[in-house]
This record gives sequence, structure tokens and C-alpha cells, in this order.
Amino acid sequence: MDCAQHCALLDEAQDKIVVLDDTGTYQYVNGAVRRILGYDPDDLVGDATFDYIHPRDRERVRTAFFATADGSVEPAGIEYRHRTADGGWRWLESRMADHSNSEIGGYVVSSRDITERKEAEFARRETETRLEEIAANTSEVLWMFTADWGEVLFLNDAFESLYGLSPSALDDDPEAFLDAVHPDDRERVRTAMARLSAGETVDIEYRVNEAQDYSRWVWVRGVPVVEHGDVARVTGFSRDITDRRRRERQLQVMDRLLRHNLRNELNVVIGRAELAAENGSPDVREHTTAIERICRSILATAEKERDIVNLLSQAGTRVTFDLVDTVHAAVASVEQEYPNANVAVCAPEEALVVGVAGFDLAAVEFIENAAAHATGAEPSVDVSVRIEEQMAALTVADRGPPIPSEDIDVLLGDREADALSHGSGLGFWLVRWAVELSDGSVSLDRTESGNEITVRLPVPST
Repeated sequence: MDCAQHCALLDEAQDKIVVLDDTGTYQYVNGAVRRILGYDPDDLVGDATFDYIHPRDRERVRTAFFATADGSVEPAGIEYRHRTADGGWRWLESRMADHSNSEIGGYVVSSRDITERKEAEFARRETETRLEEIAANTSEVLWMFTADWGEVLFLNDAFESLYGLSPSALDDDPEAFLDAVHPDDRERVRTAMARLSAGETVDIEYRVNEAQDYSRWVWVRGVPVVEHGDVARVTGFSRDITDRRRRERQLQVMDRLLRHNLRNELNVVIGRAELAAENGSPDVREHTTAIERICRSILATAEKERDIVNLLSQAGTRVTFDLVDTVHAAVASVEQEYPNANVAVCAPEEALVVGVAGFDLAAVEFIENAAAHATGAEPSVDVSVRIEEQMAALTVADRGPPIPSEDIDVLLGDREADALSHGSGLGFWLVRWAVELSDGSVSLDRTESGNEITVRLPVPST
């Protein structure tokens, strides 16, 4: 094979192959330089290779070249940036062999384009840096374990302030964090850990921090990381919800006290009104009837207030439930309250949705409001459930008068409550908050026969 044939063969190589003299000047360049750097081989022959090296890499490459050439170091790979014909830069990985004493008469340098690999490394490093900054500055505990909980793969410093244990305490025993969990909650946590290892996403709330008498509450969400069909790791976060739990307890105590006192006092008023009606004149009975009606209305409002407190107490808890089952249960409850109502349901066999725990309270209120305001001796209400892409829609249509504008504003979230505008009751507030806490939406249409309200809730992600 003659020289021309050798050169033609080298031009087919994927790597850039050059021959340099002892000053680093190009003596030969193969055809791969066109594909990698955009130059014609003759453009480089006779030029100093160092003139094409990025200024930040030039001295390092020069030092490595001459150290290898004089034999003071063994040949090794080096990575650097080489200028392209259009003025850009490509990353190369080069290896040099000394053939100065052979017929080649110089140093053979083989270079591979590693630009994509380097860009991927830089992107990964930048992402890691950002994640480290987030992990270092967040108050939430970010964690990752192997699927069997046998090794801690990541745990940020927020763990110590929340759980009361140093992250290093988990080095020898990764499950040592259970020591920071309230004894009464540990079995639930172990069960959640097993479910997570089995591939389930989990949400759980429990008490931690023995040094603070387990007074800290955390909400933990864990997600399995699946690779090739198997759970490889488990990861998630722990959030301090102590203040939220404290507010919930305070709200519940106030609710119980107010409802107890209000119910007792109103029952006394109702009893006195009934007694006055029995012994009084027709004019007195007319007034006592109004008093009794108003008192019973206040009692009903207090019951709705209890439902709202229960709903808000579960604000951080999302559950997956069958909207069809919830609708049927709500319709059964409404039909007991309004036996003359004709409630027709059109729904598939199942419609799984994700929403706040306690959404069933809003469903009852939603349908009950339609039955209460529908006109006629046998009021009619149409209830339907359907799936729409990533949402499930619940529509309730009545045959009643237009809903007052201020109630519409409450339902659609167009107005907050104030002294002059707060709606006619708590029912639509209950529906609105339940939908908001479920990341859902509400829409309303006025038809020729009545009102049509649609609530949309997200379906579980697949």
C-alpha cells in the first residue's frame, strides 16, 4: 500500500489524526478534521497547533505536549477546546505517540470529539449545584434511600433541626431515624416504608423529635424510583406542619365550644318560643313561629360550619376516591332530606379522582342546594359524571331560579368575604374551598330551565 492509499485510509477514520513536529506544528492532518472542526486539512498544515487551542487550555496543553515529547511523563489523554472554522469551540480528547524516530518523523496525535459528553457533564454539574443550593437553603428535609432502606443516598441538613438527630447518626443504621418518631406512630411509619419499597407513593403525617417531647409534626411524601421494572430507590421530603396542626386543634376546640353553647342557647329559645306559641294569641304565635324558624336556620348554619371545620382540618390530606361512589352516597343523603325530590344520576361505573379528604361533604352540599332551590312540588335535579382527559367533571343541573350574583361570586372565587359581600350562606363556601383544596375548578351556566354547575377534579396520574 503506497502513501496515497494510506492517506486515503486515514481520511476515513472517525478520529482526527495529525502529525506534529517537535515544535507542535502541524505536518499532516487527516480528512476527519472537516467533519469535526470544519477545516480543510491543508488549512492547518504548517500552523502551530497551540494557536488553535482555547486560551484557557493552551498552557496546559503546551506543557503536556513538551513533557510527553521529552519523555519526562508517560503519554496520557488530555481534554481541551479546539477552535472550529466558524469561530466556535469543540472539546477534544487527545492522545499522543512518539514516532519521531520512525519513518513518520513526528508525534502522532489522535483526537476524539467529546463535545456532547462535556456539555452533558456541565449540564449535570450545574443541575447538581443548583440542587445542592436548594437542599442547603430549604427548611424541608430532602431524603433518598436505597429501596431496602439499607443505605442513605442523600439527606440534607434540615433533618437535624426537625427530627432532632444528626444526619451522621444514620450512617451506620439508616433506619435510626425511627428513633426520632413518636413511639405511637412508628408502626404506621414502618408500614408506609414497606409500601414505598413495594412501589407505592405514600403520604403520611406523624410526630417527631424526642428532645422536644415529640411535639413537632411532619408531613412526609415518598415516591419510589423505578428502574427496569424494579424499585431502585425511594425519595421524598418531610415538611414541618406543626403550626398547621396547632391551628387545626385550636379551630376544632373553638368549633366544639361555639356549637355546644350555641346549640344549647338556641334550643332554649326554641323551647320558649314553642311554649309561648301554645299559650299566646295568634299574633304571638306568628312571631314565635318566625323566631323558631330563624333559630333552626342558625342551627343548620352551625352544622355547616362544623363541616367546613372538618374539611379545613384535612386541607393537607389528598386522597384518591371514586367520584361516582361519592355522588351516589350524596344523592342518598339528599333524598332522605328531600323525599319529594327527583334526583337523576348519569355516571360511568367508576371515575377515580384525587381530592381533599372530606370532599364528600361538599358533594352533599352541592346536590342538596340544587334540590332545596328547585321549583315544583317534586323538584327535579340532574346529576352527571364524565371523564374529560385529565379531569373528571361532576355536573348538577336544577330547575330553579337564577342563583344570586353574590353567591355566584363566592362559588367561582371571584370575591372574598367582607362585611358587605359574603354570600347568603356557608354552603357555597364549603364547595368552593373543597374544590380549591383539590386543585379543581368550578364553572356555572344559566340554562333556559335553571342552573348548571360543573365541578372538575384531577384524575390520578398514570
